[in-house]
Amino acid sequence: MHEERLAEFSRERLDGRPIPDDLRTMLVAQWEGRTDFQYLLDLTFLEPGEPSPLLDTSYLSERELADPGMQAINAAVAEIAKYAKLVAEGGKGWVGYWMHPDEPEGPPPVIELDTEFTYWSLAGRNLAEACACERARYQDEPDEHLAFAQLADQLAELGLPLSTRDYDALHDPGCAVDPEKLTNELIDIERRKRGIV
Repeated sequence: MHEERLAEFSRERLDGRPIPDDLRTMLVAQWEGRTDFQYLLDLTFLEPGEPSPLLDTSYLSERELADPGMQAINAAVAEIAKYAKLVAEGGKGWVGYWMHPDEPEGPPPVIELDTEFTYWSLAGRNLAEACACERARYQDEPDEHLAFAQLADQLAELGLPLSTRDYDALHDPGCAVDPEKLTNELIDIERRKRGIV
């Protein structure tokens, strides 16, 4: 029923890669107007045609866009967008996958990009686990271990079981290639190309 829309999402957000099962479940729920996952995990998936936050320059004035320093930043960030596959708004800004070719085999690390363009690597084997781990810190329950277990139970009831209910057992792959460090290196390269010291 949603196969065409899922294929479009895959092309637009993941460069045609297969959509992970947890992401598929949450996307279909959003498209069907079910807000359970959105409420529990504080996620709103990006719509078709909505630019990646990394490529959106609509908030910049013509003067800013013409500035060589800003052009260097935009060029570097466009390169980073090849690896940072942001799929949803939520948390501190946006969440998605870090798909740099030098990352080890296996599921890509889940990352968060905040509104100050700072990257965070999130613990969890998939997007749902990573977001549940983050949300556990902001629940009414002050013990994040208990809050995570409660979120895991609620997600399982909705048909999205996590690999663990144990907060301390969450897999934290980190990123072999640090997105923030790479961004800064690329900005420096682009600045030198433009003769900016």
